[in-house]
Amino acid sequence: MTPSIARILGAAVALALTAAGCASPSDESSGGAIVLADSQELGGFSPVSGYGALGVSPVYEGLLRPDAVSDSALPDLVPSLADSVPTNIAPRQWRVTLRADVAFSDGTDFDSADVVATYEAVKNPSVASEISTDFDPIVDVVADGSDAVVITMTTDADPSPYLLLGIAPSERVEQAPAADWALNTEPVGTGPYMLDSLRADQAVFTAREDYWGEAPQVTRLVITYTPDDNTRVQRVATGEVSGTSLPPTAVAALDGNDDVKTVGVKSADWRGVSLPAGNAFTSDLQARIAMNLAVDRRRMVDDVLGGYGRPASTPVADVYGDAYEPTAVFPFDLSAAESTLDAAGWRVGAGGIRQKDGATASFELLYNAQDSVRRDLAVAFAAAMQPVGIDVRPRGTGWDEIETRLGDSAVLLGGGDTPYSIDSQVFDTLHTRVDDSSPYANPGNFTAPGLDDALQQARDSASGPENDARYRLIQQLYVEQPSSVFLTFLDHAYAYRDLGWNQSPPILEPHSHGVSWGPWWDLAAWARAQ
Repeated sequence: MTPSIARILGAAVALALTAAGCASPSDESSGGAIVLADSQELGGFSPVSGYGALGVSPVYEGLLRPDAVSDSALPDLVPSLADSVPTNIAPRQWRVTLRADVAFSDGTDFDSADVVATYEAVKNPSVASEISTDFDPIVDVVADGSDAVVITMTTDADPSPYLLLGIAPSERVEQAPAADWALNTEPVGTGPYMLDSLRADQAVFTAREDYWGEAPQVTRLVITYTPDDNTRVQRVATGEVSGTSLPPTAVAALDGNDDVKTVGVKSADWRGVSLPAGNAFTSDLQARIAMNLAVDRRRMVDDVLGGYGRPASTPVADVYGDAYEPTAVFPFDLSAAESTLDAAGWRVGAGGIRQKDGATASFELLYNAQDSVRRDLAVAFAAAMQPVGIDVRPRGTGWDEIETRLGDSAVLLGGGDTPYSIDSQVFDTLHTRVDDSSPYANPGNFTAPGLDDALQQARDSASGPENDARYRLIQQLYVEQPSSVFLTFLDHAYAYRDLGWNQSPPILEPHSHGVSWGPWWDLAAWARAQ
């Protein structure tokens, strides 16, 4: 939901850049090298700033890591720096024993003090970590000797989804804003790779010879900063790089190139339109219902996303299994949208735009101007509103302006930052705002009666059939009184050249994507095809 962390950490990265211009990446034919083009700025390599927060990173590892054989369901969360799954030792309290003989890339030993320091930093207000609210269910993490930690939760739920955070050495933890930490440009983790060099245009990671696990066969990872979509297409088409992430609309440019494969990976990454309370039309519940009925989500997926996605009426996708409510959807029904608006007193007036009591069914829709997918969805949403007499004016701008306009403008937002917990997927997005809410969490502060209680009860409860029923109720309550117009879940699109590796199977991805995910999310496990 929040803007790219690279925007916030760009200044920190700039301090570490010493080379100008763009050098050619290393030759992949050397056997163990992979060269990838990414649209994200390089840097921000600190777990406290969100890098590798879901256990997917070449540099850092969490207590647990995701493991999957496909992207069609939530991944299993299995031990990584932990030597076994968490053990419930008391109500809402869990003990995690740690793997022995693990060292960081700077040579220091890993132990419980590092786990405690990393989690304390994320929750420390003075550090101002952007991901702090993701760990609200954790009360504290304390050392139990050097080889274990005890985790106290606010909930009876399994803590596993909150134990993916990459662990940093306690000596590298700073009592300063996360954006200013040295780890952003000088990362130190327990993972299979270490940062060898960093420039504005290129980051080079090399496999660690002292890694505690199995040595990676891919020994060198080069990531080049390539923000332009068309340039990334050309670089993978010509073989200058072996892979890249792309917006769905750019994938078609590679049709007919037999040397390049394209793939869409399922995600819990949604796109939707937040609706402001400071507009007479969008603050009307019946207007919000009508807008949800007026959107042909399937057509958006087909036409705007090129098929790389699925319709979304709520932030809950079918990957959540029994917690997913298949009837909690808005059908595409223009007649019902029109009759809903008529009954609410919004009648067609001058220019075909609906009016009521001197107010007009009109609002601005802001989107991040650098994001072509959000732009195209915003334009498509505006077009979908025209037939029912709603005037929507899309406009691209920057996040700095968007953050100041959430109260009076609609915004094309995204979410699904931490989808391996359904609680994280829905709580902040649907709950009434609180003092420490992100500005992007339910910006209009519209909440259906009973929804807050249902969300809290579900958060407090252990998983199982009873909690699955609570989450199905949450979706039903939401569609009765929607706060937003959810549009689609994205399938993240990637293009790559087959270099003779047995790649890891895809995994359900979060809002974050790029070349840290896709075919390369578990690069250290790749092996040469026989």
